[in-house]
Amino acid sequence: MLPEPTDETKDWSASKIYSEAKGAMNEADYENAIKYYEMLESRYPFGRYAEQGQIEIAYVYYKYDEPESAIGAADRFIKLHPNHPHVDYAYYLKGLINFNRDVGFLSRLLRQDMETRDPSAAKAAFQDFSALVQKFPNSRYARDARQRMLYLRDSLSKYEISVARYYMKRGAYVAAANRCKYLIENYDQTTPVPEALELMATAYDKLKLPLLAADARRVLTTSYPEYLTRPKKEKPWWDILDN
Repeated sequence: MLPEPTDETKDWSASKIYSEAKGAMNEADYENAIKYYEMLESRYPFGRYAEQGQIEIAYVYYKYDEPESAIGAADRFIKLHPNHPHVDYAYYLKGLINFNRDVGFLSRLLRQDMETRDPSAAKAAFQDFSALVQKFPNSRYARDARQRMLYLRDSLSKYEISVARYYMKRGAYVAAANRCKYLIENYDQTTPVPEALELMATAYDKLKLPLLAADARRVLTTSYPEYLTRPKKEKPWWDILDN
């Protein structure tokens, strides 16, 4: 029988394992970095090296394209070390992971069937960044998080208007009006709000609800007069539904 291979890491200290993990991470050798960070956690679950490794492995998982493991590691770090001086980074990393999952979200809207569209990553990213700026408004990551939140709000509102258009095209006027109402209430001051008001008024017209239609048009006229003076198409797309 061949002798059992010896484990050269058997007697490594926590600092040695951490050093190897950190070195592998810095060299973008993420597979080995994960191996060493997991070894560190297994053999030395307490202490400053383990603590630092717990946040760094979240980053390594992210770079190694294992988003679920990365978010799990970040969540665990937040739970174990809520007062750590770098816990803000864990919140930021979670937001970044979900944000990057959502790259191309808007560009995909026109190419996907409605039932395959999924805004959950964008919503999760918004919640992660929101938690960061609320808990750590002076964090070095807060400014970037706020900028990404603005983008995400606009992205999500455009998703909502696309869903409302989808319902309108299919004659689901109640669903279209409700989706527009949701957009207006949850994503105020985003670019699709005027269109949502116009579409909602048209949906109420189709439903024979003149008072609600008039109210939507009143808000549109009062709040977005410039929208009404924009160059018009020959016909709004939703007026061609029955042709």
